[in-house]
Amino acid sequence: MDSYGEILRKAREEKGLDQEEASRETSISVSFIKGIEDEDVNAFPGEAYMQGFMRNYAEYLNVNPDTVLNLYRAKKLQESPVPEGLIVHEKPWFFWPIVSTAGFIFCALVFLLLYIFVFNKSVDDGKEVVLDKNASSKKYPLTDKAFVGRLYKGDQILYPSSDGDVVLTVQDTLSSFGLQCPVGTLYTDLAEETELDIDGDTMSDLIIYVSDISATDSSRGAEVRIVKRGSGVYLASTTTDTAEIPFASELGAQKRTVILEDNRAYPFTLNGSFRGSCEFRYRVDRHEPVEGYFSNGEIVTMTANNGIRLWMSNCNTVKFSITADSKGYDLEIGKAGQVLVEDIKWIKDSDGKYKLVVIELD
Repeated sequence: MDSYGEILRKAREEKGLDQEEASRETSISVSFIKGIEDEDVNAFPGEAYMQGFMRNYAEYLNVNPDTVLNLYRAKKLQESPVPEGLIVHEKPWFFWPIVSTAGFIFCALVFLLLYIFVFNKSVDDGKEVVLDKNASSKKYPLTDKAFVGRLYKGDQILYPSSDGDVVLTVQDTLSSFGLQCPVGTLYTDLAEETELDIDGDTMSDLIIYVSDISATDSSRGAEVRIVKRGSGVYLASTTTDTAEIPFASELGAQKRTVILEDNRAYPFTLNGSFRGSCEFRYRVDRHEPVEGYFSNGEIVTMTANNGIRLWMSNCNTVKFSITADSKGYDLEIGKAGQVLVEDIKWIKDSDGKYKLVVIELD
């Protein structure tokens, strides 16, 4: 059976046409007609071009184009290399012995590991070893110095007594800090200073202050300060320095909003909950500023003795709440798209009272 090129050449010659005449009547260049008849695929810029010209050329010569294209595809399939996946590669003679040896070694290792695991589950007296669920938890001996750090559920505080250490275990770090004591679990709220009676003798044993704890994620733990009652150590970092509190008269005409007022000033905690993207910067008291880019769902917690300064690129993306003296206050600061600098701090008014205020800065 003739190939597609031979069929088209014979059809042209039977009509008494040369390639130049066929080119003029079909508008197919001579080089392409020659490429079709010579079955030279390299004469075309692409396979789609060749098939298109081949169909037009066959119709011009009154040859069934489907027959021509089927012959072309059949030849192309015959000339294509066999896919690598269909070629069976003969394995070398030593292949299977190596596989068998490797399999035996692997099984032996698995058996050895299982044996070690089962063997180590018992101790010398034959009792089973029970793994502590809080194996990764930490223990912190309490001394006459203040303990300052972040505690997680399962961590333990070792309180010294005449009968030995009393183990106090962190039981809760969600919203409130729960410490399991001999008398039960005692709780301390955010920004609250609590005296704990751990043994039920009506005498305070510990003073705890919680400076940071999440209301939604217990895995974040809690930032706390703990001192022994009567140790002579005080939670100085939880005490507001009244000498640094400015008088209201010193602020001039600065616009301010009073959050609360009291006869004394005390530490407060500011929580920022982001509901959109915002470049946010803050400085607590005299510490170094902290800056970052926050997005929807993120939370930042700041605890200050005297005041906090805030810089925001888009005020409406942050919802603020303040906790002071165990009470909560919601704040709405600024408008959508507004770039703002704010101070939240204690001031002293002419009537002698302390006021926690929000001051908008230029």
